[in-house]
Amino acid sequence: MKHSTPISAPSTPSWSVFDLSQKETQLRELEKKSEDQALWNNPTSAQQLMKSIADLRNEVQLWRSLEKRILDTRELMELGDDSLLPELTQEFNGIQEELRGLEFSTLLGGKHDRGNALLTINAGEGGTDAADWAGMLERMYLRWAERHKFTTEILDQTEGEEAGIKTVSIAVDGLYAYGYLRAEKGVHRLVRLSPFDSAHRRHTSFAQVEVLPESSQDDPEVQINPEDIKVEVFRSSGAGGQNVQKNSTAVRIIHIPTGIVVTCQNERSQMQNRENAMRVLRARLLDIAEQNQNKELQELRGVYQKAEWGSQIRSYVLHPYQMVKDHRTEHEVGNAQAVLDGDIDGFIEAYLKSAKK
Repeated sequence: MKHSTPISAPSTPSWSVFDLSQKETQLRELEKKSEDQALWNNPTSAQQLMKSIADLRNEVQLWRSLEKRILDTRELMELGDDSLLPELTQEFNGIQEELRGLEFSTLLGGKHDRGNALLTINAGEGGTDAADWAGMLERMYLRWAERHKFTTEILDQTEGEEAGIKTVSIAVDGLYAYGYLRAEKGVHRLVRLSPFDSAHRRHTSFAQVEVLPESSQDDPEVQINPEDIKVEVFRSSGAGGQNVQKNSTAVRIIHIPTGIVVTCQNERSQMQNRENAMRVLRARLLDIAEQNQNKELQELRGVYQKAEWGSQIRSYVLHPYQMVKDHRTEHEVGNAQAVLDGDIDGFIEAYLKSAKK
């Protein structure tokens, strides 16, 4: 039987076969390098090479697998058998979704885009409302990470005096975590009827989002001399009563050459807090190293802006109407609640496309 109203066959893959062939050539060259017996004389370089090979091999396999699925689907559709239509429709939709995801990943070609991220949220101007707003952003990013099956860990958090949080640092682990989240760094503004105002007036609050690529312990760009750090321990702050730590488990690390201070007190173990503090310190030192290599304005973090009026990258309006608008790309969404529930991919994609141009 022939289709009376056939669905359109998937188009030929839109990526350049030449570009993919280049990646395959690059993969073969790296694999040849890995066969050198002298490679492991430098374990750090060897590990970096093997990671590059694994990442590149995975990328090539994903694209070639999708190419085969498209060609197979086209052949089956050309048979014109109506009994295959439901199965082919499902496969067609799956291909479209995967293709969109893979094409989106082509926007993530930065040096650190494939790696993990350290995300920090700081309450800005707005008092209790700002602390509550920082807590809302924390929930939004945790929901977003869950949707993408990223692993998250809260490294340090300071609660607000009445509600929300003053600051929180979150490790986000997974492929392209930093590549996606770097679109979020900047000041985020909230406009709403304040639940903390007895007159229920409209308030504007601000929060600063910072995103850094995580640096591994063996990263040659970040070398920390034990003599350059000062480690202090103290009791973790808490809500009082049984929540107050009786032992000194919180850790503060001061990097003497740069003056960077990192505090972690979220874990009950002093050792774990120290490890988490070192993770944050390495990320901040990597950021400085990148800035020194590139004399242009802070390529990784962007120009630091104070969390106040006129500096926001995105506005979230809950009253008198609902809208979320990114001021860098003009991308906007009317369903603010969906955005606050973690649906921020549209904003990330719009930013990455704009940055690519």
